[in-house]
Amino acid sequence: MHWLLIGYMFLFIDRPFEVWTWLGDLHIERAYMICTIGVWLFYPKKRWLPNVQHWAYASFATAVLACWVLSPWMSQAQPKIEDWFKILVFYVLLVTSVNDEKALKTVVVGFVVVMALYLLHSLKEYIGGKHVYRMSTKRMVGVDTTNGDPNSFGASIVFALPMIPVLWRAGIGGKWGKLALTGYVGLSALCIVLTGSRSGLLGFLLWSTLLILGHRKRFLWIGLAVALAPAMFLAMPAELQNRFETIINPDVGPENAKVSGEGRMHGLNMGFELWGKYPLNGAGPGAWIPATGSDIESHNLLGQLVGEMGLLGVLSFGFVLLAFGWNTWQTRKVMKANPEWKNDIVSQVPKAVFTTVFLMLFLGMFGHNLFRFTWLWYGGFLVIAAYALRQRRLFTVEEPQVIDELYAVEDNQPLPKGWSYHEAGK
Repeated sequence: MHWLLIGYMFLFIDRPFEVWTWLGDLHIERAYMICTIGVWLFYPKKRWLPNVQHWAYASFATAVLACWVLSPWMSQAQPKIEDWFKILVFYVLLVTSVNDEKALKTVVVGFVVVMALYLLHSLKEYIGGKHVYRMSTKRMVGVDTTNGDPNSFGASIVFALPMIPVLWRAGIGGKWGKLALTGYVGLSALCIVLTGSRSGLLGFLLWSTLLILGHRKRFLWIGLAVALAPAMFLAMPAELQNRFETIINPDVGPENAKVSGEGRMHGLNMGFELWGKYPLNGAGPGAWIPATGSDIESHNLLGQLVGEMGLLGVLSFGFVLLAFGWNTWQTRKVMKANPEWKNDIVSQVPKAVFTTVFLMLFLGMFGHNLFRFTWLWYGGFLVIAAYALRQRRLFTVEEPQVIDELYAVEDNQPLPKGWSYHEAGK
């Protein structure tokens, strides 16, 4: 079942049916998901992992449906609704069929491998001549069309990076694994630069900064970064140098690049204008362009949220963020009591998810990522990691009476492989 989920990740991210159109005519992604659901129905190890994150997503899904039904642009927004609920179905499959440490490790490694294949495929196509020429710059795109826009592609790369330290600290693959992970980070940096995405570069720099500040040799890494930054900048083609310089000096670039940067604030303002017209439910999810008459999307998370979903969206999305925070806090409590687990997959995943949520909120100032799959996929990873930590904690408690109580709460789940009541202290 876990390999089927990883296979769907590949179809969803790389989307080969958008590269080779004859595959699209066969609708292989639909057939694959139907088969996966069929296998899931008979999968003997599935179980529902109790977690507040489910209730948060249920409230957001309810708000999405309500805002869509009440939207004057209901028909135009239907594709967005369908796509988001497909992601929600995958979330359900994920959190019900992946419920132990080994399975979580498999899925996380599979996700990183899928992203690596996606980047390599996109780079191959770029070398072969596939790109867009926008704002006086040749810009790399993702191999797909759904999320292949330079800015969206750059964001996808940034949001996957927090999983790299997870695998590094867990020692996945030994020395060869660390070499592969180093290459992945280099590949990610190269692709982000080639996209010409200013938000993508800022996201990469923010992630790098957070990683360096958390390292015990942070001052050494800061010195190296400062020394290498000028050389890396000079190694870029002149048009990309000019493109990224507009981050701090908008006047050096073309006028349309300056207008694009200012458009993020314009999207925020337009979102609040829509909220004023439709205070409860907004204009409807996916209805930004017909509701505003704009040629482009909001390019701003907050503007998108209040403009498309109004008060219902604000409350339900706030619940989602609170659920992320609650799960992170709970896992941190477990880790403080068991510092010897600090490098394990289940201990590192919550940190990676927290970092990704922070990056998504940061890049949300420059992009409309409210319905991005990352919110649900990473939420699923967090739910599974939190459950696995609870299970591990349950069977390492020394007091027999505490084990008796916790064991009853966990619905009489069998002991993990390799454990016995005697070893657990009962």
